[in-house]
Amino acid sequence: MSDQSFFDAGTLVAVLTAQPIDRLLDYKAPEGGCMTGAFVEVPLGPRKVIGVVWGRGRGGFDLKKARSVIRVLDVAPMRGEMREFLTRAAEYTMTPLSMMLRLATRAPGLGDAPAMRKVFRLGSGAPDRETDARRRVLKVLSDYSGLSFTLGELAEQAGVSSSVVKGLVKQGVVREEDSPRDLPYPPLDPDYNGVDLTPDQATAAEVLRDGVASGTYGTTLLKGVTGSGKTEVYLEAVAECLRKGRQALVLLPEIALTSEFLKRVEDRFGACAGEWHSGVTMTERRRLWKMAGEGNVGLVVGARSALFLPFRDLGLVVVDEEHDTSYKQEEGVLYNARDMVVLRASLCSAQVVLASATPSLETWANAQAGKYRRVELTSRFGAAQMPDMRAIDLRAEDIPPSRWISPSLRDAVAARVALGEQSLLFINRRGYAPTTVCRACGHQIGCDHCDARMVEHRFQKRLMCHQCGETKPMPDKCPSCEAEGRLAPVGPGVERLDEEVRALFPDARVAVLSSDLFGSARALKEKIEEIAAGACDIIIGTQMVAKGHNFPLLTLVGVIDADLGLQGSDLRAAERTFQLMRQVAGRAGRVEKKGLALLQTTQPEHPVIRAILSGDEEAFWQAEAREREAAGVPPYGRMAGIILSSENAAEVFDFATELARRDGPLRQVSAQVFGPAPAPIARIRGRHRVRLLVKAAKGVPLQGALKAWVGQLRVPNSVRLAIDIDPQSFL
Repeated sequence: MSDQSFFDAGTLVAVLTAQPIDRLLDYKAPEGGCMTGAFVEVPLGPRKVIGVVWGRGRGGFDLKKARSVIRVLDVAPMRGEMREFLTRAAEYTMTPLSMMLRLATRAPGLGDAPAMRKVFRLGSGAPDRETDARRRVLKVLSDYSGLSFTLGELAEQAGVSSSVVKGLVKQGVVREEDSPRDLPYPPLDPDYNGVDLTPDQATAAEVLRDGVASGTYGTTLLKGVTGSGKTEVYLEAVAECLRKGRQALVLLPEIALTSEFLKRVEDRFGACAGEWHSGVTMTERRRLWKMAGEGNVGLVVGARSALFLPFRDLGLVVVDEEHDTSYKQEEGVLYNARDMVVLRASLCSAQVVLASATPSLETWANAQAGKYRRVELTSRFGAAQMPDMRAIDLRAEDIPPSRWISPSLRDAVAARVALGEQSLLFINRRGYAPTTVCRACGHQIGCDHCDARMVEHRFQKRLMCHQCGETKPMPDKCPSCEAEGRLAPVGPGVERLDEEVRALFPDARVAVLSSDLFGSARALKEKIEEIAAGACDIIIGTQMVAKGHNFPLLTLVGVIDADLGLQGSDLRAAERTFQLMRQVAGRAGRVEKKGLALLQTTQPEHPVIRAILSGDEEAFWQAEAREREAAGVPPYGRMAGIILSSENAAEVFDFATELARRDGPLRQVSAQVFGPAPAPIARIRGRHRVRLLVKAAKGVPLQGALKAWVGQLRVPNSVRLAIDIDPQSFL
């Protein structure tokens, strides 16, 4: 798409808005004209909305009725490669283009004129009188020392009234300044503080630097065992990108990892990177969006949605922990950020680095086929060694009822506590117990709005549905038979494991890491920093502990239920179990002391468990690849999930059945339809859900066939239909 077209005043232009209207709208160019890609404010009914000039208008109606663009916004126009990216991403994911634009304009106040504003920073001295409220304000300013806050944002972050902030300003403890709304980010110095790389790292860094220096597109799998120093290697690629005057983006799977990573960036480059995730203030979000478009931020670190920022000259994208399922968005626009990164980079001649100790089979297969380069780090950094891995056969252990820690694991933890070392007990279940059952009548407490059992969260004294978020107090009696005192928890969650650990080790310091136990990313970050500093002996955690955290004193990892992920029919069950177990085990022994990982299992002979213990990753990927190729499923075939939902179960099933019957357009490309079938969770938020699965060969133009197939029927207003290309979840 050309960036060059300019339209004089009064010329008909086509504008794309982020409103739910699946077409371009014609307007007259404003006084002074506008160019393709310009962000504009246009009238839409009685409202004023923001849009992007997409090209010349189509006309075909009385031009006297055409309304004019109100004004061109004072932001950098959307570049041609970005418009092309949004167009192609919309086509691939079968998403309306307007919804893609909404992803690319998720910053408040884009239409505001440049102006000055009052911002607040940390001043000097101490307040005349300390209060909890004042301490919270100063802590926020200290934690976010590189950022500025408006009065409202600072008060909200600290949970205080604005008068508390103003009182601190009067004393000079907080500084009030006049500042332009959106300042450029300080430049990063690629040569500020280089690190000494091992020969292994230096070789890998050279390959990545050469790719960035070429100024062309290419994707590299950076595969390195946990603790091998992948971050140092790809930061060398970031340094090369900065030397070339181009912009870099690093995507992380978990907000909790961001603060630690940003500190490493500041140490390496001497200044702060831009930050983009849900924990960032609205003021900073708007500033970063604008500076990305103007080229006034060199490096952005963020969550998956940072991919849609309007970079002026994107030269490198790193996807850290590229195998992580959080890169797939499962609501709204259904896209996989890892795949969309490759598309975007190919359109702007940028390099992609996909970093992981346990890559996804899709990425592994692309490297095997020669589509991606492959660079490996085979040993841990410095004196650290890979942990030993062993299975504990639960069939041979004497474990009391309602207990989940085997004697063998208990003894190993006790030995670590005695030595002043840390242990991590991992179970991938939040809450206290996954099921609450009545021992009188057998009733299991379910959600009122979903076909899912409610999970007891004893710390909060509530039951919670992990599908819709509905909560209710823990009842005193059975909702079905009204028997009192007969409700019992079934199965373990992290909170129940915490109870067992405290009973077994009454003198040990215990910390629980689970996403629902922390009110903010900042609180979680503080807890992780405390643990890393040695403030606890035993860590109990869910999946989030597997994601890149570094605990120097941790030498033992115990997996409570290694079999959990092997249940069910998910085609990626083996792959995900393998990745998760290897990642969790990789938390152990990351400094001088060798670590040990113990996996409790009732299936020590299972091929996946054997592969995890042997460490022969290539053999595992090859075996998994052979199975998938024989079945014709991703990455050796194509899939699409169709999810239909309605408040009326019969209506949605009848519609799905009729749709399945009319599979002619799919048969023309030799695609198969499976279903309809009730989704594994058949009702969420009061809506009954039905799934169909479409399977096709690798090279099939599936999107066109799907569009023709679904287009045969008018979808009733009461039925929602979503198409998930390359589904990751089958719930």
